[in-house]
Amino acid sequence: MTVKPMIRNNICLNAHPEGCAANVRKQIEHVKKKLLPADAALAVTPKLALIVGCSTGYGLASRICAAFGYKAVTVGISFENEPSEKRSGTPGFYNNETFDKEAAASGLVSITLNGDAFSDEIKAATAQAVKQAAEKAGILLPGQSAKIDLFVYSLASPVRTDPKTGVMYKSAIKPIGTVFSGKTLNMMDGTFSDVSVEPAIEEEILNTVKVMGGEDWELWMDALDNEGLLSPQTRTLAYTYIGPESSWAIYKNGTIGKAKEDLERACCDINKNYTSQKKINGAWVAVCKALVTRSSAVIPTIPLYITSLFKVMKDKKLHEGCIEQIARLYRERLYTADSAKNADAIPVDSENRIRIDDWEMRDDVQKAVLERMKIVTPENVFNETDIAGFKRDFLEAHGFEVEGVNYE
Repeated sequence: MTVKPMIRNNICLNAHPEGCAANVRKQIEHVKKKLLPADAALAVTPKLALIVGCSTGYGLASRICAAFGYKAVTVGISFENEPSEKRSGTPGFYNNETFDKEAAASGLVSITLNGDAFSDEIKAATAQAVKQAAEKAGILLPGQSAKIDLFVYSLASPVRTDPKTGVMYKSAIKPIGTVFSGKTLNMMDGTFSDVSVEPAIEEEILNTVKVMGGEDWELWMDALDNEGLLSPQTRTLAYTYIGPESSWAIYKNGTIGKAKEDLERACCDINKNYTSQKKINGAWVAVCKALVTRSSAVIPTIPLYITSLFKVMKDKKLHEGCIEQIARLYRERLYTADSAKNADAIPVDSENRIRIDDWEMRDDVQKAVLERMKIVTPENVFNETDIAGFKRDFLEAHGFEVEGVNYE
């Protein structure tokens, strides 16, 4: 059958299996070229990696880099819908399927679990999967227990059920305190519209923090510690975004920003409870650049900013996608000749964050982006922004418009 993208209100409702597979293979080839040849001789590299939220975006890129860049055994967790006779599976379903096939073909051990990563049941099943993967890979000596040396928490979900209370929380993308009004861009047809978003009530703020904050990251650390899976070599990180001041009303100073503040709070507590006691090597929040995700197309003003940013960064030859970004994070931050041996050598900002958004936030880049955003109109949007690149990245994330795939 022929599968075409089904898009409603800037949300893609389906995925293309072959396109998703080709996209994963393309990322794998990038990593093989950019990581392994230069870094194979490092004294310390990840050998057993756990990625929670492994199926798309930064989580998928993190898993690909660990496996195909450093030959690590990987265990991944995500919550995906399988295909049926009436509809396709989610993009992550096909991404995970392809990753496992390519890993096996390369002699790499991988185990992927499909389920609610917020639940106690999946945490328990993951602990067993980690031990099983380590035994299968033969990286355990008799009498030893499996030890994770890289744990990436990259979970993205609009809802979360608290495993202790059974209460389901739903996140909201809203400003706090005042109404947000601004211009946004429809990336499918290049049209503009004025949007107004009412401020969040207190319950929506708390719910968003519950879903997208750091509480579950801490619960994962506790679960792994209770199973004896952590070691003084374990490094853990989560991802965040800050962005320019022009986006702060709806992002950094909004409900999402409050959740990201809690993620950083959790990172501090993990370091206090684990790193300071030498139970792990360290915990970090990595600040990444703005990229096209399944949700970025529906956050007001963000599409206009990203399309302008892409235009500027591509002109300056600074543009990166997810896989390029995470490969640079591993190659130039986490596992350099110095930082691989000593975590204190990892460059961080004053808040202990790893800044991979450094190219995006360069003064010359931000100045050019703001100037471009001021002059964009419906008449020149296709020339003054990279709306075509935004749309292509959005569709590629669902397996569409991937080069080399016969969609007929």
